Amino acid sequence: MVSGETHYVVSMKRLSRIVLASAVVGAVALSLAGCAGGGTSDTLRIGVEAPLSGEQSVTGVGMINGAQLAADEINADGGVDGRKIEIIAIDDAADPDTGVAAAEAAIADGLDGVVGPYNSGVGIKTLPLYQAAGILPIRLTTNSKTNSMGFTLQPMDYQIAPVAATGLDQWLGAKSVAIIYDESAEYTKSIASTLKSQLESAGLTVPVFTAIDPGKADYSAAVTAASQAGVDVIYGATYFPEGALLAQAIHTLQVPQPCVLDYGSYDPGYITNAGSVEVAAACSLVGVPSPTDFAKGAGFVADFTEKFGEAPGTWSPYTYDSVKLLADAVSSTKGTDMAALTDYLNTVANWQGATGSVTIDPANGNREPATVVFLSVTPAGEFHVNHDWANAVGAPF
Repeated sequence: MVSGETHYVVSMKRLSRIVLASAVVGAVALSLAGCAGGGTSDTLRIGVEAPLSGEQSVTGVGMINGAQLAADEINADGGVDGRKIEIIAIDDAADPDTGVAAAEAAIADGLDGVVGPYNSGVGIKTLPLYQAAGILPIRLTTNSKTNSMGFTLQPMDYQIAPVAATGLDQWLGAKSVAIIYDESAEYTKSIASTLKSQLESAGLTVPVFTAIDPGKADYSAAVTAASQAGVDVIYGATYFPEGALLAQAIHTLQVPQPCVLDYGSYDPGYITNAGSVEVAAACSLVGVPSPTDFAKGAGFVADFTEKFGEAPGTWSPYTYDSVKLLADAVSSTKGTDMAALTDYLNTVANWQGATGSVTIDPANGNREPATVVFLSVTPAGEFHVNHDWANAVGAPF
């Protein structure tokens, strides 16, 4: 094996007891397939690929800590058939090229399984690498191009768009919708197009379909143009840094139309980047239930907060459940063979975790039903399911 990992000392509050795979690409010269199954007889090495640097780092840290909490609980209970889990952090920086280099380095150094990545554009590139190396991924990607590249517990784009369209129609009563989207990212570009088709199929119009580039300081021009077009709702399909800027523009310009931000913006980083709870509350968001909205969420949040000194991120419970589900699969199949794990996970039904009941659709490795909801930002600066939406569409919240 190529030994290329670096041990970083990171604030215990944010990121604890992890190993960041950071070998240079040029050092990865061995066959990737020959490097799978890197754990020793008493160690189960599970990689977590996430954006640990860059503007989405808050998302990645929440993912890592959720996985670490699951590993610590399993280890305290004796491990996986006596094997202790070691979480290996893989920083893709939300960038495909960075992700490929980090994934190759981690594979070469030895992995028994992987959770992540989060960004679909990265996953399209890195998930096949893990699979080619015989390493089973439990991903957090949402783009349908990643169907059957391992398994996922979070919703996919084809599950998100219908919920969003129904909410815009039946809850907000929209007849016309402006969609502002990030054209640089695989997920946001795809969800914008899919939502547009869903809305038009339902008889709504989309007179404004505006692409923006991420990383700008202000999107007031796009918001002003959308509002002046006379639409009923403005919908932003971006990740949270741009979503926060859209909310700032909505709030500052006192735009009269309701604002809804897509799944990619649903993250605690959205509220932080918005600058205030008042600004963040200017938009509703499409996402998944907050950790405390789940039946077992209160206990998970308490354990997470006690361990890390801060509340969990949006995707912390999903990586927590992903590690626990993978551990169950390894225990049940008595190993990390990808084919055996795949056969086992294809039969999962009503598995219970912090994010509720999980049933896997063997046709694509995705969770059914998806946990997609509309959320509001509360005066306390927290996300919670919007009960007006739930009542309007008959959702069980």
